[in-house]
Amino acid sequence: MKILVVYYSRTGTTKKVAEYMANRMSAHIEEIIDKKNRAGPIRYITAGKDASLKKITKIQPLKRNPQDYDIIILGNPVWAWTITPALRIYIKENKDILKNKSISFFCTMGGSGSKRSFAVMQKLIGKKPRATLTLLTKEVWNNQFEDKAREFLRKI
Repeated sequence: MKILVVYYSRTGTTKKVAEYMANRMSAHIEEIIDKKNRAGPIRYITAGKDASLKKITKIQPLKRNPQDYDIIILGNPVWAWTITPALRIYIKENKDILKNKSISFFCTMGGSGSKRSFAVMQKLIGKKPRATLTLLTKEVWNNQFEDKAREFLRKI
């Protein structure tokens, strides 16, 4: 089975988890890169606003075609209790492929919003995920996420 881990990360938290999963599963990895600069505190606020308004953004060209994989894992930080504009556009551009794959979702967050974020992803794709995983930012940076991640990967 060919596995692809696709993720967006503004601060590196989601990236850390995605890289861990890809290494554990011997999977390929694809980072979604937002062309809009979202660094810093002012842009952080704007990013949350864009997410809550369901805005899309422009992303850099991707290196991997999800059609070539059997299992797709989508990862994303929770922004304003929903998904990021970068993941939103990735899903919209690949919806027909994703709905015919085995999919799972994970998210990182500072507080809350994972259930709503997963519901948005499910609705956009039109398919229920095989597994979901929610991780708090502090769990990731304190290296306390690996047990949860391994359990998530067992369900895939």
